[in-house]
Amino acid sequence: MRIAQLANFYGPRSGGLRTALHHLGAGYTAQGHEVVLVVPGPSYADETLSSGVRRITLPAPGIPGSGGYRVAAPWRVRALLERLRPDHIEVSDRTTLRGMGRWARRNLVSSAMVSHERLDRSLGRFLPPPVAATRVANWANRRTAASFDTVVCTTAFACEEFHRIGAANVRQVPLGVDLTTFTPVRRDPLLRRELADGADALLVCCGRLSAEKHVERSVDAVAGLQAAGHRVRLVIAGDGPRRKALERRAAGLPVVFLGFLHSRAELATLLATADVSLAPGPHETFGLAALESLASGTPVVASASSAVREIVGPGCGATVADRASAYVEAVDGVLTSPEPERRAAARARAEHFPWRTAVAGMLAGLDDDRTP
Repeated sequence: MRIAQLANFYGPRSGGLRTALHHLGAGYTAQGHEVVLVVPGPSYADETLSSGVRRITLPAPGIPGSGGYRVAAPWRVRALLERLRPDHIEVSDRTTLRGMGRWARRNLVSSAMVSHERLDRSLGRFLPPPVAATRVANWANRRTAASFDTVVCTTAFACEEFHRIGAANVRQVPLGVDLTTFTPVRRDPLLRRELADGADALLVCCGRLSAEKHVERSVDAVAGLQAAGHRVRLVIAGDGPRRKALERRAAGLPVVFLGFLHSRAELATLLATADVSLAPGPHETFGLAALESLASGTPVVASASSAVREIVGPGCGATVADRASAYVEAVDGVLTSPEPERRAAARARAEHFPWRTAVAGMLAGLDDDRTP
């Protein structure tokens, strides 16, 4: 069948969303389906990726202050869909493309909304108190669940806001990790020596430098570890609107900003070379960067407020309260465990999440949607 994957907020630096779309699309293609990925960009383009996925880029304006994100107008997407005539649409945008479910229903096309974020958490940053954000999210989520055949959530954490409103068409399908690219064998002693610069432990924090990621907690954890007498160094891989503020916060601390890493192999080597990976974002609905760290044999210390608590298991890291002191204690605890054991446990946990399982789960749901 012809599957159209629809997404805004997709670009060369869009991280987890881009990774998930590419791996899922490649998996669908390998199963014999025709896949068309529709995304925004500076100009129109129609190309075939190495995976066999056809990617159509629609011209879209940039969003000021977003670090390069663009949003294609829904009418452009609908016009393209009229020409493509897909059998199924998979929408990875809770906001600007949420109306595509109604289009699909009018045109007898099966549909799925893939929830990559918690709407109540996103709104909570702008609509205090939390009860206001919850009410608005409940209203929007009811409309979303009613418009699409299926709402796909990647974790129980992501499912919570739909279960709260009693939505019956919610499926949980975890994402996956590239276990070949992200592997402990990439650990590089020479790179570690260079990055650690004399420190006893090398920490890494990988992700977009934006407000909701709370990367400042990683910086503050380094300050706390240093004050406690630990010789650590933090490497931050990623870019975003908060970079300058974070650099000011990290002034005088053993923190290095690498910027965005375009090479997946380079990122994989960095993750495998670190001793501990920090994932302080409290709103993550899956945590691909954390899972990539585990696949690389690097334990993770993450926010217990996020879905990463469902991924990090015993022996391969910890999930903690959203304060720097908790990260300090957890990092100290991870580093005191034997290195071979913690690295083996991290890799073993990641092996529960191959992309083939995610692809199979998504396609199984698609078959359910098409069953009379």
